[in-house]
Amino acid sequence: MSDKKKDPIGFSFAWNGIREVARTERNFQIHLAATLLIIIAGFIFQLTRLEWAILFLVIGLVLVAEITNSAIEKIMDHLKPELDPSAGVIKDIAAGAVLVSAITALVVGLIIFIPKLYVLL
Repeated sequence: MSDKKKDPIGFSFAWNGIREVARTERNFQIHLAATLLIIIAGFIFQLTRLEWAILFLVIGLVLVAEITNSAIEKIMDHLKPELDPSAGVIKDIAAGAVLVSAITALVVGLIIFIPKLYVLL
């Protein structure tokens, strides 16, 4: 019985974290806007189930990378509020993970959408 009480609490903390990132992090907001546009494009181009699955995997990859990057930045700002070169490198590495995931998502999106756009021409 006590396990059931812990699950909603953990979920609510996680949901609060997602809401906080969506509310305060500009890059996350940009990724959410891009996600919305991609979903709309997916409906317009009538993606297959496999294409949807692949898109949602790479979208999730980017959003998770951005959330992780935001958490790392906040941790570093808390631990090292003054300018610190090593903290800057840590933040840069986390930002690099977001960039790699975003480039991966872009390439996957191009692979899926370019043939569909080509058919229209």
